[in-house]
Amino acid sequence: MNKITTIQLFKNIKSLVQQSRQELYAIANTTLTETYFHIGRSIVEYEQQGSKRAAYAKEILINLSAKLTGALGKGFSTDNLENMRKFYALYKDDYLKHISKNKKSEALPRKLKSTLKTGAASKNIQIISISEAVPRKLKLSPFKLSWTHYVFLLKIENNLERKFYEIESCSENWSTRELQRQYESALFERLALSRNKAKVLELSKKGHVIESPSDAVKDPYILEFLNLQEKEYYSESDLEKAIINKLEHFLLELGKGFLFVDRQKRIKMDGDDYKIDLVFYHRILRCFVLIDLKIGTLQHKDLGQLQMYVNYYDEEIKAEEENKTIGIILCKNKKESTIKYTLGKGNKQIFASKYKIFFPEKQILKLIREQ
Repeated sequence: MNKITTIQLFKNIKSLVQQSRQELYAIANTTLTETYFHIGRSIVEYEQQGSKRAAYAKEILINLSAKLTGALGKGFSTDNLENMRKFYALYKDDYLKHISKNKKSEALPRKLKSTLKTGAASKNIQIISISEAVPRKLKLSPFKLSWTHYVFLLKIENNLERKFYEIESCSENWSTRELQRQYESALFERLALSRNKAKVLELSKKGHVIESPSDAVKDPYILEFLNLQEKEYYSESDLEKAIINKLEHFLLELGKGFLFVDRQKRIKMDGDDYKIDLVFYHRILRCFVLIDLKIGTLQHKDLGQLQMYVNYYDEEIKAEEENKTIGIILCKNKKESTIKYTLGKGNKQIFASKYKIFFPEKQILKLIREQ
């Protein structure tokens, strides 16, 4: 049995406590959300006992809020009780389906295994995750987000859109602030623009699934976080610097799977030097993604230059087991005919997307999609 140092003991205990706190926080969040769901159910069931109660629903909530606040403290305002009622109304069917689906799992025998190991090759104590001790209620709960997430989701009237943002918040671990930002940037509408009705429905069931290069590309990209003024003059170099300074935000806007690799990547061909603005890697598609920035209207020569970069990466950089490189031009304006006849019908690697430095009008995007 190997001896451990005081520092190693400290690190192991610190890691264990931090993990425990995270899991306790998750338990508290789920328990609170489920509690609010059942409060909403109690209110709805009370109101459904007779039309007279339903007619005085607002007055009921006001009186209930005063009594609960006096007895239990904050968290029971009239608005929050209204949110609980709406939460139950919108999610009751999903809740029942989820509970029914997991009934068999709940009936399984519960056996908690906990072991403490010391590896011969390692001096660190390895402790099996205490997530095994997390109540089954947490694992089986349909509510994976915080109450603040659900309060925001309740504001989204379109059911397909709401489900999409719920799935993406869970899978991408969005904070409530990031959820709001993605909604205001019209992510759902932007993804839906390039999809038929069946694919839009799929967004609400599976979220943003990436199976091909076109799935990973958005049009437009919303770069409001760069804080560039619409009428202010800025160069492509200024745009690139702003992106690098806000790289974390830019990666979130690019979407799932993107990893930053390099900026101003220098390549040499026939004695000439070229620089690729931004280089990323997509871990899901397993390929390099080259991004070229253009502040004006896209020209056919811009597409030709990016095609050259993509071909170079395919021949000289990518490994044999990796997929073909993707190229994306971010431009302020573009002409579809220029793209169509420059790239041809068989193009699956080069994409041109507009960027906007302000939030789009969601209603306008919706109308465009429905045309």
